[in-house]
Amino acid sequence: MKREIIQTLDGSTTIHLTEWDECYHSKHGAIQEAQHVFIKNGLSLFQYQKISILEIGFGTGLNAFITLLEAQKMQLTIDYVGVEAYPISAEEVLKMNYVSELNAYQESMLFDKMHESNWGEKVILNDVFTLTKRKQFFEEINDENKYDLIYFDAFGYRVQPELWSTEIFRKMYKSLKDNGVLVTYAARGVVKRSMIEVGFTVEKLEGPPGKREMFRARKG
Repeated sequence: MKREIIQTLDGSTTIHLTEWDECYHSKHGAIQEAQHVFIKNGLSLFQYQKISILEIGFGTGLNAFITLLEAQKMQLTIDYVGVEAYPISAEEVLKMNYVSELNAYQESMLFDKMHESNWGEKVILNDVFTLTKRKQFFEEINDENKYDLIYFDAFGYRVQPELWSTEIFRKMYKSLKDNGVLVTYAARGVVKRSMIEVGFTVEKLEGPPGKREMFRARKG
């Protein structure tokens, strides 16, 4: 499938899959979307704590990198697990401009280390952030009561509805600790119904730029 690097409306880059007309991040702003969906409406609920995070769709590493940058500001210690079936190439990593757009030059080596670290191996990135990248399909996830927060950032329902199924959300529900939270950019009725069917309590929130709404779901 043909892939191209494009610039989104906030100046940050993403990967565009031309055959699907689908992007790894919002065309309206990759960084803005990550900060709104995953930081403002997810991570911000957990200040001054030690937490574990599961990301569904590690992709470019943007969500993980922004979370690392926020960890020290929010006095969080984070054990981060990113699941990805099809890792991006080293050439694509080099074309991501997140370090410059986030003015995070002092942490540029950490962004590189995120992508250079071995799959399946936990690495200590700094004194408040560990990362484990798992190369696996989402349906292979079998964690139980392990995570405080899930970033659900799979490709959209339009192109991969199977990633938004009741079966997948049942796995997400089992993976969370009691009162754990899942956040996603999605806001389709069919997605909400699947979440509710497995036990989630779902709330609709204001979406990121270019999207009217998004979901946040809680276990228990």
